[in-house]
Amino acid sequence: MSKTIKVGDKAPDFALPDQDGKPLRLSDLIGKKVVVLYFYPKDFTRGCTEEACSFRDTYQIFKDAGAEVVGVSSDSTESHKKFAEEYKLPFELLSDSNGEVRELYGASSWAGIPGRITFVIDRTGTIRMVFSSQLQPTKHIQEALQIIKEIGGKD
Repeated sequence: MSKTIKVGDKAPDFALPDQDGKPLRLSDLIGKKVVVLYFYPKDFTRGCTEEACSFRDTYQIFKDAGAEVVGVSSDSTESHKKFAEEYKLPFELLSDSNGEVRELYGASSWAGIPGRITFVIDRTGTIRMVFSSQLQPTKHIQEALQIIKEIGGKD
């Protein structure tokens, strides 16, 4: 049964391999940056490509605001590497091949498709935004930027 993570909760820590097979631990980012953790269904699909490219196109705005973007799906590290290279994605894509982290965050499926959910996690590790919309992939970026502006990502 999947857990429901809500605003005000502490973000569960995890470690997953990035597109280069290197492990990334959430706790390594907490305290240094605001983290925009987004779960998406699948590399190379229309909505997911649109979402990833929107994060890419606004990545410098996130960086300037003191935030780091991290994408998660169940695709392999090899698929993530190809996806990141083809679309010139400057952020980490993590492989949650067994779906454990998706389950941990309650980013479960919608109509049989893995959920598209974005979490904004502040520097203390507290969830400040949960936005779920399977059908509006680029709205995740606007919502996340708004929250980061409100909470002030930079020191």
